[in-house]
Amino acid sequence: MSIQVQSLAKVYGQQKAVDDISFSVKKGEIVGFLGPNGAGKSTTMKILTGYLQADAGKAFISGLDVAENPLTTKAKIGYLPESNPLYYDMYVREYLKFMAEVHRVPHKTERIEAVIAQVGLSPESHKKIAQLSKGYKQRVGLAAALIHDPEVLILDEPTTGLDPNQIIEIREVIRSLGSTKTILFSTHILQEVEAVCNRVIIINKGKLIADNSLEELQSIHSKPVIRVQFKEVLEPQWIERAIPQLHALKKISSTEWELEAPDPATAKKQLLALSVEQNLNIVSLQSSDQSLEEVFRSLTNTPKTAI
Repeated sequence: MSIQVQSLAKVYGQQKAVDDISFSVKKGEIVGFLGPNGAGKSTTMKILTGYLQADAGKAFISGLDVAENPLTTKAKIGYLPESNPLYYDMYVREYLKFMAEVHRVPHKTERIEAVIAQVGLSPESHKKIAQLSKGYKQRVGLAAALIHDPEVLILDEPTTGLDPNQIIEIREVIRSLGSTKTILFSTHILQEVEAVCNRVIIINKGKLIADNSLEELQSIHSKPVIRVQFKEVLEPQWIERAIPQLHALKKISSTEWELEAPDPATAKKQLLALSVEQNLNIVSLQSSDQSLEEVFRSLTNTPKTAI
């Protein structure tokens, strides 16, 4: 395993920032690391990269214990923290040369040019970092994380503050890197996860609450939702009587309803039977799984405005 976490824990005073979590990530996987603010994502990443010491449990990079082999494991990791600290007075190539020297990269000039091309920095590579847009600053941070050709990439909110075009561009860079690297990245943009990730790990209040592929997550945790629109206005009691095993019923408008039932196919038949018995006209009737956002909210009990 490229990344392995065993019973990891970190406590700040009375608060358990990370509470006995375990997971592993194989080479070639791109894994989304999700959770509400304060869930423990950044703390876990800092432990994996050796910036923090765990209070209990172990973290391994490429089979090596991070606590016992801090320098060796750091050499195997490319880390882009959320703050993306850069030396703004340096030129792009100057900064990357500095980072290459820190990592003792052989053939520095060739490696710098390769990384600049890899992350799409070429058009702006002649400038000082201070002159770059937010999107290109993120590319510089990503280039610095890649300069020593690490086995593992750990990215903490890599698209924070970017505009939609920049998000798509960075997303494409991450996707292209996934064929040769192990990537663990934290984000609040769930569309990013759906577009890029093979797998999702969700933590909440320091505890791991989900570790599945996107398909498994939808299958296990998603509740099929039925939307029905009638031509007529009707009382909720009619639907409740028609579907005895109804789990939830939500009024969307005076004629449109959203409902959850254990067997969507049977519920649809019951709605059709209701329309015949009461001489109602169904305008539309469809069912769908919950989106990743809705699954995330249901698992973390996070209000929609926090996503």
